[in-house]
Amino acid sequence: MRRISVFGATGSVGVNTLDLVGRRPEAFEVVALTGGRNVELLAALARRHRAALAVTAYPQCLAELREALAGSGIEVAAGRDAVTEAASRPADWVMSAIVGAAGLQPGLKAMEQGATLALANKESLVCAGPLMMESARRYGATILPVDSEHSAVFQALIGEDIANVERVIITASGGAFRDWSLERMASATPEEAASHPNWEMGQRITIDSASMFNKALELIETHEYFGVSPDRIEALVHPESMIHAMVGFSDGALMAHIGPADMRHAIGFALNHPGRGHVPVERLDFTRLGQFTFRAPDERKYPALRLAREVMEQGGHTGCAFNAAKETALDAFIARRIGFSRMAEVVEETLVKLSSSRLGNTVMTLDTVLDTDARARDMAARVIAAL
Repeated sequence: MRRISVFGATGSVGVNTLDLVGRRPEAFEVVALTGGRNVELLAALARRHRAALAVTAYPQCLAELREALAGSGIEVAAGRDAVTEAASRPADWVMSAIVGAAGLQPGLKAMEQGATLALANKESLVCAGPLMMESARRYGATILPVDSEHSAVFQALIGEDIANVERVIITASGGAFRDWSLERMASATPEEAASHPNWEMGQRITIDSASMFNKALELIETHEYFGVSPDRIEALVHPESMIHAMVGFSDGALMAHIGPADMRHAIGFALNHPGRGHVPVERLDFTRLGQFTFRAPDERKYPALRLAREVMEQGGHTGCAFNAAKETALDAFIARRIGFSRMAEVVEETLVKLSSSRLGNTVMTLDTVLDTDARARDMAARVIAAL
């Protein structure tokens, strides 16, 4: 029986992970589940899967969680430190699905136990890729990518030599605004941006999809995880969301990973790795699919992609500053303090203002990452206030 923990259990990736786990209860022992403010769902999941520990990231929700789990025998805790402590509980396999930079410390702590880290939290690699990969080597841990695109690349590379890779293409649906004009996007509301045409995801990641900041993060993640140079990484708009990634090799061959728009495929691959197991996703009928279409992303509409390339070229702590500014700008957009198109302006201006602070060449530790994150959030807040 494998011991597993799920961080970000109440989000879409967490719920889908536990859907698969619940289909094979004899195979898994649930150690810890963590969530945010959705205490009712967190408690229900903890009871259903007989978790040993349930943690909410918000201390003000502790009493509610304790009441919801009264009499269950499930240990209850709250706060960021409690989330990180939960990651120190011995587990064989850990799903890292906390949204944003908040997922970094629990992921690092889980790897100290030598666990397999199923990484849906792309921000960990964006903010601290070298630190994450070095921690995996140091503690004998395994990182398995769970973003559909990076899982696809990982699968296409099985048995291949990375030295033979000429290009990696990750696809993007184009999000809610793929057919909108630049002018119309400028006046988009948070509600419009949070409506995805293909995937069922949380509010923040769906808005990031509409702005292509999500794809920008994934370009950086590809570079950090696979070690592919930035000039060999491409993004391509593919509205059908059936081809998740393609890998091109030195002999001209191109391997494409095709599957339904269902996160359980990538989750199931990580859960069953190194083998494969049954995953209850749609089996594609190519006679009914019609056609696959592709187009290059318009970087005038999606400046986040250009910024991602600049981040990859600069390296170091630049990715951390990029993500922190992005999260701060996203908060401001959701709060209707800035317009949709202003988010990229905030991120770019923040990076410009921090460019003299040695983002690219400071030795990376957890402390330096956290310091960069705090400084970038503060600078982004100042940029927003000045708009």
